[in-house]
Amino acid sequence: MENENLEIPEINFDVNGDLIIVASKSSSKNDFDFFQGKSVIKNKKLKQRFVNCTEWIEFPSTQEMYKILNGIGNIDNFLATFDGEPFEGMTVRLFNPKTKLWSIYWADSNTGTLDKPVVGSFENKVGHFFSQDIFEGKNLIQVFRWDARDENNPVWSQAMSDDKGKTWEWNWYMYMSKTN
Repeated sequence: MENENLEIPEINFDVNGDLIIVASKSSSKNDFDFFQGKSVIKNKKLKQRFVNCTEWIEFPSTQEMYKILNGIGNIDNFLATFDGEPFEGMTVRLFNPKTKLWSIYWADSNTGTLDKPVVGSFENKVGHFFSQDIFEGKNLIQVFRWDARDENNPVWSQAMSDDKGKTWEWNWYMYMSKTN
C-alpha cells in the first residue's frame, strides 16, 4: 500500500481566509482504535523544509497510545533519540461528538508548549487533519495524514503548503508496527 499516492482532499477557506473543515459522514470516536497499544516506528524526516531539500534523516522510535475521557479522546507518548539526546513527544486527540471532528494537539520535550491543533476526520480508514500555521515566518497550511488501511502497520505523515494548498511538501513519515 502506497501512502504517498493518496490525494490530499481539496481545502476551502471562508471569507476571512480561515480553513473550512467538515467531518466525513463516517467520522466517529472509534477512528483511532487501531492505534491503541504499543508500536515501534521507523521515522523518515526531511532534513530541511521549503528549500528543495531531498535529504532524509531516518531514526527509530516507540509509541504507546491509550484512550481517555470515556473513549472520546486518547493520548500517546513518542520516545526517540535525536543527536544523542533523549526526546519525548506527546499527542492529545479529542473527538467532538457534536461536530464529529478530531482535534490533534502536540507537545514535546524541546518546547514544553502545546501546539495549535490540526483538525479533521477519517474516511475509508484514511484521516486528514489540517491547520493554518506559521513556519519560519511563512504562513502555511499543515496536514497530518493517518493511513490506517493496514491497521497493524499504520502510516502517519505530515506535509506543509505555503501556497494555500496548491502544492505540498511532505516532510515526515512514520511507519508503525504494532507490538501488542
